[in-house]
Parts: sequence; structure tokens; C-alpha cells
Amino acid sequence: MAVNRDAPRRSMAGRALALLGVFDSAHPRLKLTELARRADLPLATVHRLTGELVSWGALERDAEGYYSIGLRLWEAATLSPVAGRLREIALPFMQDLYEATRENIHLAVHDGYDALYVEKLSGHRSVPVISRIGARLPLHSTGVGKALLARADAGFVRRYLERPLPRFTRYTITERARLVRELRATVERGYAVTNEEMTLGSCSVAVAIPADGHEPAGALGIVVRSVRTDLHRLVPDLRAAADAIARRLEDAAHRAVDVT
Repeated sequence: MAVNRDAPRRSMAGRALALLGVFDSAHPRLKLTELARRADLPLATVHRLTGELVSWGALERDAEGYYSIGLRLWEAATLSPVAGRLREIALPFMQDLYEATRENIHLAVHDGYDALYVEKLSGHRSVPVISRIGARLPLHSTGVGKALLARADAGFVRRYLERPLPRFTRYTITERARLVRELRATVERGYAVTNEEMTLGSCSVAVAIPADGHEPAGALGIVVRSVRTDLHRLVPDLRAAADAIARRLEDAAHRAVDVT
């Protein structure tokens, strides 16, 4: 394995985090040599760190020698403010939407240049989608992502547009001027829509969850099959759910202030 000797020396904590960071949806299980290559660390260092991470529960090692994220790390992640407050408050309203539509219901937050999916509800009748809880998808090609990007700070939007815009289907909007127009239309009508821009065969509608600050607390979306013609009819229920979540978040914040 070729290690970058010119790279700044990382602390032990930095190396451990680098190891955990190499796992993603495309690489949920990795052998020791793959971990070392992807983290750009010496094999001996990776061997020592994985042993400690397995002992703590951050990693698991199966009988075939593959490593994956451990349950204790997942348990720690559930204590984050997003998982502990937004997800908990939003889930009953998402369940109501699912019962009414039997479609994919998504809850996402803005994290870096991605939409981070913190909850998802779906059933056997729902259209297959690539999203999953914990997944990151680009802001410009997803309904929840567009809803978040349209409400983002102007400086962030400018930086986002300066980056390459990946194309996932022939319908993905990758022309910057066209995306700007789409974001303006999203703000004007109050909801975002996509049409086979992330996955062929599916379209979506999403709204931002209002918050006291400029940035929304998150975005709530519904993904349906492209053959559906009543996509816009889903907006009133979707908007009502987002507003109700916002009110519950505000109430929870006030209660927290009163307690302190």
C-alpha cells in the first residue's frame, strides 16, 4: 500500500476517525487491507486501531474478516440533537403521511453540500428509491435537497453552484442557470419538485420545515412513481405536517429554556 508520507501526521483520534469515515453505502463491509488503503494509513496502524474499535463496539468483525460499523457507534449517534429531537417529533407526522399515501416519506437535514436523511418510511407498495436512513444525497437532485438549498444562505448557494453538479439521470439539472431558476420557483411556490432527477421512475415533492432562523430545521418529502399525476395534490398535507413539526420544535425549545 502506498502511504502519503507528505501528508500531515494525524493524531491517534484522527486516524481512528479516518478509519470510521471510509465506510459508506457502497462500502459497508471492508477487509483490513481495504481499510488501510481507503484511510491512507499503514497496515500495522490499522490492525491496532481496528482491534481497539472492535473492543469498544465502534466496529464489528465477522467470521470472514470483514469489518462494519458497530452497534455502539449507532447507539451514540442516536443521541445527536437531530436524532433525538427533530426525528422524534417528526415521526408521528411522517406516519400520518405514510398512512394517507403509502408512499416513501423522507425527513432530511442540510449537512455540508448534501441532504442527510435522518428518517424514512416506506412500504411494499412504495416506489423503490436509493435513499436510506443515514444516507447523503446531493441537494440539487432530490426533492428534500432542493427544498433545503432554496432556503439556504445566498453565499452557500453561490458556492454550491461553483462546484460540479453530478448527473444521475438524463433529467438531472446540471446547468447552473437552470438550477437557479428552479430554486427561485421553489421559493415562490413554497415547495420543491423533482421529476426522475435522482432515480428513473420516481418523482418527488418536498417542503422545508420552518424555523426561527433563516435556515429551515429540515425538509419533509414524498417520493412517488412518475406515472402519478396528482403530485401537487400532496402539497397541502405535506405543508401542514411540516408546519406542525415546526410548532412542536418551537414548543420543545421553549420548554428546554424554561427548565434551564
